Amino acid sequence: MSISSQSSFQSPASEGGPGALYLVATPIGNLEDMTYRAVRTLSECDIIAAEDTRQTRKLLTHFDIQPKQLFSYHEHNKGASGPEIIRYIIEGKNAAIVSDAGLPAISDPGSDLVRLAIAEGIPVIPVPGANAALSALIASGLSTERFTFIGFLPREKKDAVALLQSLPASAGSLLFYESPHRIKKTLSFMQEALGHRRAVLARELTKRYEEFTRGTLQECMEWLEEHPPIGEYCVVLEGGSQEEEQKERDSWWQSMSIEDHVAHYEETGLSRKDAMKKVASDRGVSKRDIYNALL
Repeated sequence: MSISSQSSFQSPASEGGPGALYLVATPIGNLEDMTYRAVRTLSECDIIAAEDTRQTRKLLTHFDIQPKQLFSYHEHNKGASGPEIIRYIIEGKNAAIVSDAGLPAISDPGSDLVRLAIAEGIPVIPVPGANAALSALIASGLSTERFTFIGFLPREKKDAVALLQSLPASAGSLLFYESPHRIKKTLSFMQEALGHRRAVLARELTKRYEEFTRGTLQECMEWLEEHPPIGEYCVVLEGGSQEEEQKERDSWWQSMSIEDHVAHYEETGLSRKDAMKKVASDRGVSKRDIYNALL
């Protein structure tokens, strides 16, 4: 892959070059989540690509935005609609893409359109705004120093548990999206895979009935038994403990053969003798054991 550099605002279509692709954030609940810049961008763009055109028309009407062209762009038509939008941009038109709520290209096919644009040398310009996962995180009370966005877990239990167990303790707080009819099952998968951890259920973010439920996974599941799930959820799950992180650091070599383990240290500049000594220390065995294993 060759390196590329983009100057977002220095190749306007008026100079004969291609247009640009704007990634425009929309409200996640409260219409006041919309930024002034988002309104202006949608008003000025030649094309607006929307996940659900009916939902987007309501938003545009509220802000008195008259779209020049409104395209349907979603998971089921992206193969045809994406290249068509890119063709218009190459011809000099500016296009904006929006999702039903929040930032486009996160857990939706907008990311595919971004890749198509970059491949054609088209400037891709973010117009930031509300995001459900980060809004849930900053109000969760859990660590914000490190976090990993997972999105929706696989539907099958074995796949969901396998994914959860593959996440290192060092991943920090974990961010998930989930629907109301699956939230109980998802929490049970989390408990089975990761055990006793604190969690925060954030629902109806920025809406009138916004609610944060904080407790252990078990307590959150018990809460949902008494308070039936309503609305879309963001789940913030506590990261692994310091003890779990240390254990992972101490056992990073476990999937390696002894030969590969020794080679790893040799690549850092150690002599073979010193590398074998380090491997013996890591594995809690004698240097003779390592030497004999390599014969």
